[in-house]
Amino acid sequence: MPLTGGGYRPMISLLGISGSLRKASFNEALLRAAVKSVPHGVRLETASIRGVPLYDADVEATTGIPEVVAALKERIVSCDGLLLVTPEYNNSIPGVFKNAIDWLSRPNSDVKRVFGDRPVAVIGASPGGFGTTLSQVAWLPVLRYLGTRPWFGGRLMVSRVANLVDGAGELNDSPTLQRLQEYLKGFVAFIGESVRLKQ
Repeated sequence: MPLTGGGYRPMISLLGISGSLRKASFNEALLRAAVKSVPHGVRLETASIRGVPLYDADVEATTGIPEVVAALKERIVSCDGLLLVTPEYNNSIPGVFKNAIDWLSRPNSDVKRVFGDRPVAVIGASPGGFGTTLSQVAWLPVLRYLGTRPWFGGRLMVSRVANLVDGAGELNDSPTLQRLQEYLKGFVAFIGESVRLKQ
């Protein structure tokens, strides 16, 4: 589909995945806010890693890829850009999130189809004062190995997020929402440029 004058295709499709399983997750709140903050002509759908089992090569060898993983892989394949919304555990990537990506990268022969040259952005929220700086950095070698096309044109690390959500658990801080809108605008423009280069 040709690019519009705004620099991106109509109905660009993003898939956002939160790396937390907690029902009242701050990163789920950030992802919900992102759904409402994407530019006009962009659709951001969400996906969950809930139900993804611990990676076990014996399970893969005997029964293959779990259905929940196979379904998530196809959703990634069908999107124009992937948004990872990552918590930070012990100064790094949450184990449950990394485990999901490990499953999604199996078998190795499928990595290029799922992740190869796919635009990816990483954001995150944390109750602490440094946002998710170290977690986002820890994702870089993983994304490089998978052959993705990470967007480095912006960073969004929401710190002290507990002070930025309302009683219903929704992110309602105007400056943060403005930053989120600008971040997503930049990511979408990056996706549009990636598409243009492939045409």
